[in-house]
Amino acid sequence: MTKQRFLITSALPYINGIKHLGNLAGSMLPADVQARFRRLQGHEVLFLCATDEHGTPAELAALEAGQNVVDYCTLQYEIQKTAGDGFHLSFDHFGRSSSAENRVLTQHFADQLEKNGFIEERVSQQIYSLDDERFLPDRYVEGTCPKCGHDPARGDQCDNCGSLLDPLELINPRSKVSGSTNLEVRDTAHLFLRQPLMEAQVRAWVDAAEEWPSLARSIAYKWLDEGLQDRAITRDLKWGVPVAYEGVPRTGFEAKVFYVWFDAPIEYIAAAQEWATLHGTDWARWWRKDKGAEDVTYIQFMGKDNVAFHTVSFPSTIIGSGEPWKLVDRLKAFNWVTWYGGKFSTSQKRGIFMDKALELLPGDYWRWYLMANAPESSDAAFTLEGLQAAINSDLANVFGNFINRITKFAISKFDGIVPTGGIAGEIERDLLTNVLDKIALITQYHEEMEFRKAATETRALWVLGNEYLQAKAPWTLYKTDIDQSALGVRIGLNLCALFAILAQVFVPETAGKILDALGVPPQNRNWPNAVDAGLFDALPHGLKISELPVLFQKIEDEQVVEWGEMFGGG
Repeated sequence: MTKQRFLITSALPYINGIKHLGNLAGSMLPADVQARFRRLQGHEVLFLCATDEHGTPAELAALEAGQNVVDYCTLQYEIQKTAGDGFHLSFDHFGRSSSAENRVLTQHFADQLEKNGFIEERVSQQIYSLDDERFLPDRYVEGTCPKCGHDPARGDQCDNCGSLLDPLELINPRSKVSGSTNLEVRDTAHLFLRQPLMEAQVRAWVDAAEEWPSLARSIAYKWLDEGLQDRAITRDLKWGVPVAYEGVPRTGFEAKVFYVWFDAPIEYIAAAQEWATLHGTDWARWWRKDKGAEDVTYIQFMGKDNVAFHTVSFPSTIIGSGEPWKLVDRLKAFNWVTWYGGKFSTSQKRGIFMDKALELLPGDYWRWYLMANAPESSDAAFTLEGLQAAINSDLANVFGNFINRITKFAISKFDGIVPTGGIAGEIERDLLTNVLDKIALITQYHEEMEFRKAATETRALWVLGNEYLQAKAPWTLYKTDIDQSALGVRIGLNLCALFAILAQVFVPETAGKILDALGVPPQNRNWPNAVDAGLFDALPHGLKISELPVLFQKIEDEQVVEWGEMFGGG
């Protein structure tokens, strides 16, 4: 296989609080599975993510926490990084959009867009709080919804009726910062990105994106067919990338910052710069087509709510710069993971969030269930009962039981040595054919980023192993034909290694324990070739293996009830 280069990015988790399992399943986790798969194939991978730290919600969250926004973001970054580590997310770099690299890059893109005629200054009206002595962005204004009468409604949206609002529409508006009603409407100048001028180029790019799933393409075309709009890319805030800076003063914009949705996607590039600085390597070969990035396959992962920004706004920024930046090649979009048919909700204490999940079960348990139940073609319902069924059946009964049963028997009857002896017969030949077919199918689904199908076929492969052991019954043959018993054990142990190698993408911690116990060195843990007839002799004869504990503990009914009471399940 020709070695390729893959740039993989996950949508940036927002800084205001720990993310729930739906966020994990819709971007970071599938991106990690793909990155692991491509590395195991022997390709060069750069897997990037970062916290999205600027904007109104970060300021509000810091205010509510009684912290300044810089300290708040630093603390939340560490919390989110720790949670990601707990789920074994193998980022090459997990950065921060508040980095110096992102500030410089964001200002650079704005400068280029302005030079190329794609930025225009306009005056609009905005609510100003006299007591707070500041303009109030949409989410800093609360009041009564003019559509349904709900209070509080935010200045951008009513969570009760779902109506999109303008803060000027709110009845009895007040400042979310101080509660003050001493407000007035004032003129304020902002910079607008003239997206319609780039609409033809963006459409041509989307037209050429044949490998995108239908969900991503349909969202992109919806925005394009409705006609792109000029979009404000600045805000009257203190926390963000300054609009006016040394060399580009921009009179009247000294107290403004760039809109978070302008600077956040640029952090994908900045994260590569942060990584390169830490490791003393080159970032441009991943992002600049004039520096070698033309040969890179760039894959993005995100939930469906982020698609429009990544297929319209960010490409407009890239295209409008007139510079040879790399654009995404494949965009994998996901639907929602729902909690018993409803939304995950922090305020209502509904659903499980990443930190709490790790207090209940190891990261591998959640990784398997979320990917086996990935929200690809439609929303996917998360239930504790579904989690229990997947862990108990797939991981404990099928995968874990196979590994534990054959390794224990090998240790008990063959002194923990990969035995010699026995001649393969029809049952082994049929098994090999079926195993190679499964490897080819699993590989295909991973290459196509069909995660549910890849998980389904991985489980089906584990079933083949159990069926072989059941039919071969080496424990029975041990009494009558020790050579055939040895053959069954040897093939069973080789299947353990194969299953663990393929499972590294889904349950990396457990797979690593299995491969360690089997004495498989790191250089021999790569993705298998689907035409390799030597699969059943990959472990050297005479190799000493180690005993493994029970790999997966079953989830009991009592735990499901307890967790349901804790997190609003059922």
